[in-house]
Amino acid sequence: MQLTLPQRTNGSAPLEMNLDGVSSLIIIGANGAGKTRFTTAVVESLGKKALRLSALDGLYNRRPGADADTAASLRGLMSQAVTATAGKSGTVPTTLELLLSQLMHDEMINLIGYKLARAEGANAPLKSTKLDRVIELWQDVFPQNRVLIDSGRILFARGMNADIYPALRLSDGERAVLYYAAAVLYAPKGGVIFVDSPEMFLHPTITSSLWNRLEASRRDCTFCYTTHDTEFAASRNGAPVIWVREYSPENKSWEYDIMPPTSGIAPELYMTLAGARKPILFIEGDSTRSIDAKLYPLIFPDYTVRSLGSCNKVIESTRTFNDLTSFHKVDSVGIVDRDRRNDQEVAYLRRKRIMVPDVAEIENMLLLEDIVRAMAGATGNNPVRVFDKVRKTVLSLFRAELRQQALLHTRHYVKRMLEYRADSRSASISNYREHLSHLMEEINPQPVYDRFCSLFHRYEQEGDYNAILRVFNQKAMLGGSNVAQLCGFKNHERYIDGIIAVLSGPPSDYQRAIIAAVRRCLGADEVLGGGKTEKPE
Repeated sequence: MQLTLPQRTNGSAPLEMNLDGVSSLIIIGANGAGKTRFTTAVVESLGKKALRLSALDGLYNRRPGADADTAASLRGLMSQAVTATAGKSGTVPTTLELLLSQLMHDEMINLIGYKLARAEGANAPLKSTKLDRVIELWQDVFPQNRVLIDSGRILFARGMNADIYPALRLSDGERAVLYYAAAVLYAPKGGVIFVDSPEMFLHPTITSSLWNRLEASRRDCTFCYTTHDTEFAASRNGAPVIWVREYSPENKSWEYDIMPPTSGIAPELYMTLAGARKPILFIEGDSTRSIDAKLYPLIFPDYTVRSLGSCNKVIESTRTFNDLTSFHKVDSVGIVDRDRRNDQEVAYLRRKRIMVPDVAEIENMLLLEDIVRAMAGATGNNPVRVFDKVRKTVLSLFRAELRQQALLHTRHYVKRMLEYRADSRSASISNYREHLSHLMEEINPQPVYDRFCSLFHRYEQEGDYNAILRVFNQKAMLGGSNVAQLCGFKNHERYIDGIIAVLSGPPSDYQRAIIAAVRRCLGADEVLGGGKTEKPE
């Protein structure tokens, strides 16, 4: 089947897609980009070959902002007997109720045919029905629940509970599964099933597996999902993606594209690109618990912040996104911890649109002089006295661990040099062995260690606080510095919460001081080319 997509805003010919062998495709875009109207236009172009599903419409007879009546396309597939009976009730039945009636109607027709065949002496088997398939899927998704047939009605029960109830008493999620399971079976043969918000009412743990099963139940059809849920979109492995950027109501056209292959980028990030209206900032750490995820969205409110875990993922994703700018035009930058990188490595990463702080790790950033002073002032303490005490404590902590820190930096240097030098283009294995045997002599870690010890001793003797924050990798230092207690907080976790509260609150001099200090530490103006240093009012 050939699918012709709607009119394009740029005046070029509408794109076409060959759906032969395509089990699913995705229509994705940011909120307000015109995805629903775009889907409506595609549905209308296919006529009777299209079936459009929406759980919101199917359960409540409501339309999710679309011009097309989703329920009508399903009702057109119902038998006249079912729709006529439903019309006598005086109330408008939901599409789910019509589907359940249709399932029972088909079940009765099948049973009558079976009995007539037996009465005529034919040894015909009792055929499996759509109702059988719906019950099987339902009980696979909800194994503790039972489906019962009584007096021409489909009823439900939980476990061996004696309480038996109709579909109206099911939860929205349970009814949505029933609706989708039944509706998909009535889709036109070889057609395209359009699903608006396939994740609606469904628990995330069952969404992907449910649609996998439904796709498998209708391999003759293509499933087209309109969604802004990037995780669900990413679960449709290998599905073509139509990215709707913007709708032009003047001439009823869209700015859209069929997205290129992922080029090695993680599927969920690939989908993030299509859903993004703001530039993207990739950061390290966990998306909910890390300091990075709490702090950076408040420092860079004009960016969509995505946590990727490791620094390597941040670097690779930023590079890949920026390689695709000719296609998507979405700016992307990254932030990684310094992690004993030298000035040359930091400069290289910043040229690649990766911000690297002038402190060893993010905990050290919260000990920057301007941030400590701002938090002391915000809590009614003396900023000069608080910072002086924090500074002395940090110097003392560094003095106690100086040689251990020098060893850590030496190990990092040796590891990096081995990575660089071990990849020799030797002509033979014997030459390569000889090259490796000389590496330790060439690298010689002792002078490197001595040099770090000497440098760190100078930082400590001169009281170079900023230099110490740059090289001191010790996550416990934030708690050990006593900054939280000096600023009136119970512990360092509450101190972090206090910083987040100041940044989340109304504009203030303290807030502006913290934002400016973080941006300066990250080299933000160097990477981003300047920009605001205070939170928009």
